[in-house]
Amino acid sequence: MRPLLAEDLNPAVRNVQYAVRGELAIKAEDLRLQLQSGNKDLPFLKVISSNIGNPQQKGLDQPPLTFTRQVAALMEYPPLADLVQGKWPQDVIDRAKELQEEIGSIGAYSHSKGVPLIRKSVAKFIEERDGFPSDPEHIFLTTGASAGVSLILNVLITPNVTGVLIPIPQYPLYTATLAQFSGVALPYHLSEPDGWSTSLDEIRSALVKAEKDGVKPKALVVINPGNPTGAILDKRTMEDVVRLCEEHSLVLLADEVYQANLHRPDTHPFHSFKQVVRELQSPIPLFSFHSISKGVKGECGRRGGYFECTNVSDEVRALLYKMASVTLCPPLSGQIGVDCLVRPPRPNDPSYPLWKEETSTIHAALRHRTQLMASRLNALPGVSCVDSPGALYLYPKVELPEKAVEEAKRLGKSPDTLYALELLDATGICVVPGSGFGQKDGEHHYRLTCLCPGVEEYVGALETFHKQFVQKYGGL
Repeated sequence: MRPLLAEDLNPAVRNVQYAVRGELAIKAEDLRLQLQSGNKDLPFLKVISSNIGNPQQKGLDQPPLTFTRQVAALMEYPPLADLVQGKWPQDVIDRAKELQEEIGSIGAYSHSKGVPLIRKSVAKFIEERDGFPSDPEHIFLTTGASAGVSLILNVLITPNVTGVLIPIPQYPLYTATLAQFSGVALPYHLSEPDGWSTSLDEIRSALVKAEKDGVKPKALVVINPGNPTGAILDKRTMEDVVRLCEEHSLVLLADEVYQANLHRPDTHPFHSFKQVVRELQSPIPLFSFHSISKGVKGECGRRGGYFECTNVSDEVRALLYKMASVTLCPPLSGQIGVDCLVRPPRPNDPSYPLWKEETSTIHAALRHRTQLMASRLNALPGVSCVDSPGALYLYPKVELPEKAVEEAKRLGKSPDTLYALELLDATGICVVPGSGFGQKDGEHHYRLTCLCPGVEEYVGALETFHKQFVQKYGGL
């Protein structure tokens, strides 16, 4: 009997890569442990995890919304309601009572598609957002949006045959999940000079290449607002995307988890693909994803999300239900988070003034940090950065000295990975190299979040490092 080896495992698993928690994140955690153990030799006092959109993590410390946590607390321990009567807002107590009557104990399994009452609330939220009806039976609550994406890709993919169009740069969930299920990634490039806009010509080129390669395209992924780019699609482009899906019989996967992260909503509003599909009376199959992890909630660890099926047959939804039943149900704490996402306090509710203050403060902080960081990064030699109108990130492009490129090649790393590793060693700031999201040959990027407090000190460290890096490798 020999030990279990990697060569004994599913070969598809060995092809999975997830850059957001890859080499940089592992090294950052090692440095954090060194600081905790008393290492005084490092040139920084703390590690800043700017590699992942995780608002409430230690060091970023975005405060949770009081309404969500109060409802969650009463659901965890119902007797608490007697102790807080008259002290907590009555709408919190009423919400928890309503959910308790529907759910019972959150220690029990729920319906595999999620608590029916919460799915009804999601449907009402979608109707109010888009102006078109939504059926609770077409909604699945999930363990974050990622679990929904994984479920849909799993049922769509025929191994080594099915192609899925994904934007480049993309959130690496998609390449990782495609690798896991042996799907074929069909990249289409976004246009950086045009603010990371979606190009229909690029999508058509990817379709032509797929046909030449003998791959059958089945689905198109659109991330709106974008990750890592923060770009927001205009309605005309969305209409063109829907018509292209009609032309090529593509299923549309709309990743809309950042729909509440809008820094300039007057000039860059969010429109859902559900709204566009209904306005066009399009027959395309659409799966739309949302999450409690982003927006101003930032409840990443609670693991709550949902997807809605549009123009999807009863037969397919039954198969999805069967697959969802394999995992029994999404976490009840996440489902309660979804309820608070889609049913926030209303203007006349007792909880509304505090909820409004908290959400407005977070929106303002994210807007300020994004604009300040983009401005300062754009002032650096060899750096260009689109001022993202949405999401939680910036994705600057960096020109690197030839000697740095050569050094990276010698070490067997991509040039932007070398840049990111040296940034981490010098400042304690952990970012994700652009090679983890995809980029054009010869270009170098990195993604960083706009979640970090003390933004002046933070961006100052980025500026100092960049100048020293360029000088170290002989300038541009």
